[in-house]
Amino acid sequence: MRTVIQRVSSSSVTIGGEVVAAIDYGMTVLVGFEEADTQEDINWMCRKIAALRIFDDENGVMNLSVADTGGEVLVVSQFTLFASTKKGNRPSYIFAAKPEIAIPLYEKFKKTLSDCLGKGIQSGEFGAEMEVALVNDGPVTIFIDSKNKY
Repeated sequence: MRTVIQRVSSSSVTIGGEVVAAIDYGMTVLVGFEEADTQEDINWMCRKIAALRIFDDENGVMNLSVADTGGEVLVVSQFTLFASTKKGNRPSYIFAAKPEIAIPLYEKFKKTLSDCLGKGIQSGEFGAEMEVALVNDGPVTIFIDSKNKY
């Protein structure tokens, strides 16, 4: 599982001209899955995201988590995080989990992250053609791969 986490001052997902999810201050999490991902990967990643200290404290130092700040979270499925660009110029997505595997993982991920945060989250729609708009605050962008935990 791979995630790209961005600290945002606002973020939204639009599908077919309709805003289906929107947050103010918090984080946008792009998440992609591979077939080898398990509930253990989801648990580890969600705990890591919930505790990730990327928000400024009163001294302007990144010491606070999204939970500490009361920030919101928007999750968007992003299979292109598993793009392989080793050969040619057209990315291959052979390593991304197929929908029949990725959809249940995505649903478990959203539920687990919500549980770790102790509150609801916003999300895009798996497989939909989405327009994701965000204002990256900082900018702060973090990449995490569950297969590189240590």
